Amino acid sequence: MKRILTTAALAAVLAAGGSWILSPSAQPPLGAAGAQEAAAPVTDMTLGQADAPVEIIEYGSFTCPHCAAFEENVFPQIKENYIDTGKVKFTFREAYFNKYDMWASLMARCGGEMKYFGIVDMIYSTQNEWARQSSEQGVADAIRKMGLQAGIGQEELDACMQDGEQLKALVAWYQDNVEKDGFNSTPSFMVDGELHSNMPYDEFSKLLDERYEAAQ
Repeated sequence: MKRILTTAALAAVLAAGGSWILSPSAQPPLGAAGAQEAAAPVTDMTLGQADAPVEIIEYGSFTCPHCAAFEENVFPQIKENYIDTGKVKFTFREAYFNKYDMWASLMARCGGEMKYFGIVDMIYSTQNEWARQSSEQGVADAIRKMGLQAGIGQEELDACMQDGEQLKALVAWYQDNVEKDGFNSTPSFMVDGELHSNMPYDEFSKLLDERYEAAQ
């Protein structure tokens, strides 16, 4: 489990030289002063029925190993037994440790709602490859490659990865989520408005069963 960035630390990452290298000619789209200004609403990415009796919101970082382990070992069972059966509405919200998280977030959202969760699975299943490249440019290239493999067109991907206004909106959204829900590490989960830390499937299943029964 890793700690999320504070607002001040996140602003410093954005303002740091070399933090925007997805295109050789690109310039950093915002600095510390711009991090607080949302440019546009951010769409929540959800699975399941909108009126499901139980709601889960996961806060996850794309570079967090514990989040990748949850995606591989726990989430498939939750999806099969609770989301697909209409018991749970599931929302995934990105949290940021570093600029790599931000780049991966821009790429994942570039595919739109239909492709988003497939791209998230791709990001987590190959985390040991793309997130541990020996250079920033190597990470950026690996993220771009995933986007192309997911069926995002080259021009569309280039536009997404250089979209400073979207990044600004995501940073402000992330900061609002931290303040509203009070999480300080990932993965963290809001289950019907109550904050929970990471847990194995057996514990999660027990919690969801209790919530579902209480809602009947």
